[in-house]
Amino acid sequence: MQSFLQRHQQNVIGTLSGFDRVLFRGTLRSISYGDGLDRFLGAVGIKYKDFAAFAQSLSEQLKDRAQAIALEAGRPFLYLPSSSRSKEDIARGIAARDRIEQGLVCVLRCVEPCMSFCIRRGDKGQFRFVAQERKCLHLYFYYMDREFGLMHVRLATWLPFGIQVCLNGREYLARRMANAGISFEQLDNCFVRIDDLPRAQAMMDQLLARKWDRFLNALARRVNPLPAKLKLFGYYWSVRESEYATDVMFKDAQALQRLYPSLAEHAIKRFSCQDVLRFLGRRVIPGRFAGEVSTSYLQRVQGLRVKHWAEENSIKMYDKQGSVLRIETTINNVRRFKVRRMTTRKGVRRMRWIPMRFGLADLGRRVEVSRAANERYLEALANVSVTTTPAGQLLDEVSRRVVKDQRPYRALRPVTPEEAKLFQAVLSGRFLLRGFTNRDLRQSLGQPRTADPRELHRQSGRMTRRLRLLRAHGLVRKVSGTRYYRVTPQGHRIMSAALLLRNADVDQLIAA
Repeated sequence: MQSFLQRHQQNVIGTLSGFDRVLFRGTLRSISYGDGLDRFLGAVGIKYKDFAAFAQSLSEQLKDRAQAIALEAGRPFLYLPSSSRSKEDIARGIAARDRIEQGLVCVLRCVEPCMSFCIRRGDKGQFRFVAQERKCLHLYFYYMDREFGLMHVRLATWLPFGIQVCLNGREYLARRMANAGISFEQLDNCFVRIDDLPRAQAMMDQLLARKWDRFLNALARRVNPLPAKLKLFGYYWSVRESEYATDVMFKDAQALQRLYPSLAEHAIKRFSCQDVLRFLGRRVIPGRFAGEVSTSYLQRVQGLRVKHWAEENSIKMYDKQGSVLRIETTINNVRRFKVRRMTTRKGVRRMRWIPMRFGLADLGRRVEVSRAANERYLEALANVSVTTTPAGQLLDEVSRRVVKDQRPYRALRPVTPEEAKLFQAVLSGRFLLRGFTNRDLRQSLGQPRTADPRELHRQSGRMTRRLRLLRAHGLVRKVSGTRYYRVTPQGHRIMSAALLLRNADVDQLIAA
């Protein structure tokens, strides 16, 4: 990473590394497997035939508890008929509407999948509990926490009452800096300016030393009193998913915009499967890796996101708020990584490298792996050459009449509404991987569908002529043996430059 920072030191303010989003999972381990649940029911005198009624009564107690919490705080208690709706957006809207600065924001209810148990007869005729995926009502408690800002606790209302706590490290840092009097500028989930970066980094690092089990147990007791009532051991906490981000803050958006296209192109075209494995700290041994490594990119309104997957874990790069380059490692399965700790094997106790655990005990090692992955990724980008080409030079190339295959083609008019609409359709993100056809473009441009063969032939012919024009100027190419077209690298640059100029804010350009 230091090589990258040294090369771009004139344009870089500094870096900030730390958790973005962290998802903790709580498990009642004594009843989270079939035999354990069987022993628990035997201890409380519940027969198999009464299990459904017993579980339902516990579920009703949790629902009543949630409603009582909402009523006591005077907050909404809402049912969502669809689990696809963004619950965070709903909670943020309620918090903004009611100006909630601390405490409960709302309680949302939604039916979602969960892991539970069913009763099955074994080979010898005895009944036993078998793990099974089912659906049950989940309760989402959204809080405006004094330390972590907007966060939520998700509780399954059916045995074994799984619980999740999701919080954001950037929100934590914003509140810490505000309390410490450190001036900063935050846009969405990103800092574009921090006046005291070393102190801010120290605050982020303090999250590792936090007594997480104490904090998480307090949240669990607040929403689920059943473990204490049923005399069960408390929740065992693990990290289900973590996002660890390294933000490189540039002085202005223009500096990053000049650099980022070259970085994205290099990451897409040059990083191999072996490179991705090395970034994530995986040993590359021929014949020993049976998983899947892939790279994807997504064209968003804000810019281009590049993401590399190695089995369940990933590392991605994107530009945030124009002036922040973010490298983010997401770990879903820590068993793919190793941790060095004392173990006993065949009677011999010594330090060994063994698979990492999901539990809080290995949270520090998880951070170490994630930070190293981000740094290796930035180090690999240190030698990317940045080419700067004036927009006029690019557009001049297509603003002249050309002759191809002894046939003349008119000059393009890159910033006119007609050409801009075509460029926008061709550059659509849904065509990046597969490409597009004549029909795809007609649909994207909103041409009316018709059942008249003659009108359909005319529409197709007009689009074919427009595609020939783009091909003549080198903006698109035909995929051999198919009906598909793809945008060329030069076409990406020229059409993107034309759209950028057309949509640019003239007042800001003059002021600059």
